[in-house]
Amino acid sequence: MKKSFFQLGLMAVTLLLMQFTARAQKAHNPILFADVPDLSMIRVGNTYYMSSTTMHMSPGLPIMKSKDLVNWQLVGYAYDTLANVDALNLTNGKSTYGRGSWASSLRHHNGMYYVTTFAQTTGKTYVYTTNDIEKEPWKETSFKPSYHDHSLFFDDDGRVYMIYGAGKLRLIELNADVSGIKPGTTEQVIIDNASTTSGTGGGLPAEGSQLFKVKGNYYLFNITWPRGGMRTVVIHRANKITGPWEGRIGFQDLGVAQGGLIDTPDGKWYAYLFRDFGGVGRIPYLVPVNWEDGWPVLGVNGKAPETLDLPANKGLIPGIVASDEFTRKKGESALPLVWQWNHNPDNQLWSVTERKGYLRLKTGRTDTSFVLARNTLTQRTIGPESSGSTAFDVSNMKEGDFAGLSLLQKNYGLVGVKVMNGKRSVVMVSAASGKPIEVQGFPLTQNMVYVKAECDFRDRKDTAHFFYSLDGKAWQPIGESLKMPYTIPHFMGYRFGLFNYATQQTGGYADFDYFRITDTISQSARN
Repeated sequence: MKKSFFQLGLMAVTLLLMQFTARAQKAHNPILFADVPDLSMIRVGNTYYMSSTTMHMSPGLPIMKSKDLVNWQLVGYAYDTLANVDALNLTNGKSTYGRGSWASSLRHHNGMYYVTTFAQTTGKTYVYTTNDIEKEPWKETSFKPSYHDHSLFFDDDGRVYMIYGAGKLRLIELNADVSGIKPGTTEQVIIDNASTTSGTGGGLPAEGSQLFKVKGNYYLFNITWPRGGMRTVVIHRANKITGPWEGRIGFQDLGVAQGGLIDTPDGKWYAYLFRDFGGVGRIPYLVPVNWEDGWPVLGVNGKAPETLDLPANKGLIPGIVASDEFTRKKGESALPLVWQWNHNPDNQLWSVTERKGYLRLKTGRTDTSFVLARNTLTQRTIGPESSGSTAFDVSNMKEGDFAGLSLLQKNYGLVGVKVMNGKRSVVMVSAASGKPIEVQGFPLTQNMVYVKAECDFRDRKDTAHFFYSLDGKAWQPIGESLKMPYTIPHFMGYRFGLFNYATQQTGGYADFDYFRITDTISQSARN
């Protein structure tokens, strides 16, 4: 019997719904649509832990946890303050945008957790240790020099190493407690030019080393970026840590690269990598791994798949970013882990207890620019779209003060309140040209104002729109759209930020009632 057009149509719709449902029940790439670069990952039992890079932010070196490799939540930071120096404190006109601490290496060995990093800002390599990665603080040791993009490695014979470098990769042996270089040892070159493997020479030299040992063989993952090509995974293999090493291209698709290997309790393997994705930052991907002839083979037919045979993504709110009403129980004065300060804060100039239910940002010095002002409190933006909003009381701001909501990167955008000549104005400032320009402003005659920034990262659109409201209900656009390029001087995806700084006199303050983040934007911000 021939089926009617209605029946055929119904069957087609049913098939599409089944395909949609099947996709919705699976994980999809990117695993995290947010700036979580330089991943280092371990599995302890059935729990995964991951470290990442946040450079000049404080606290720094975030640690995340997952039970399924897909859905992650912040559980802590390796340090509150990397170092007490002008560049990290935003004092004496200095900053360390794009520097601070870079790629980390996370390990678990004999019941102890280790995470190491390095900093051009201080010229040191840092080692953080703890017995309980979720509950106990980390103990810090450091030593010189600063080992670029190193991989910490505990070998089966009890010896401890770091592999590091760019292009020319080197090996150094450390003390058993990882407190420094083992006396009497010197560095040795193990791969003279890892960038030339299989014709990938030129461009970015091979770096981002991550070392693994599987069934007696050593596997070294690096990223290279051939001139005129894309970010590429290069893998070297050896049966001794000193070599000789043989190498090959490990993966080359969409620019998804830099990371390493992770296995599941049931014996599956994945590579964790990340992709440069414009203004939102560098976003993590998972790629299935199969083993052939003793080599890890990455991808599905050499590609990063859209979906994975893992539990579905549940979103980044509230595990990676979250709203905050600034309501604290009696005696509580901490900030949730989703918050990081732009550089080291002055802890005397902020409070969540001085006014119940509010974050108070006070001024203690005068500044000439937003990017050099202290105590901007930030969270990541997220893709494919996100909105951040706040309400704040301006009644205690002083002449020359500027407070509000930012999208922080080199080409930043601000929406907030300025006090000039004794009068308040709601203004939008754009640094899209490289210099801050006040694009639009309106007189403000009330004490409470509401502001919002909406970000569209779909298909690399990388555009933000700004809004203000006098009642928190009726929103009006202000200023102009902001293009959000990823710039190397800041080396970080755009971040929402709450700020208040003085340009003429100190002692003023702004009280922020809340910060709310969503993963949707208004139709007007999509146009």
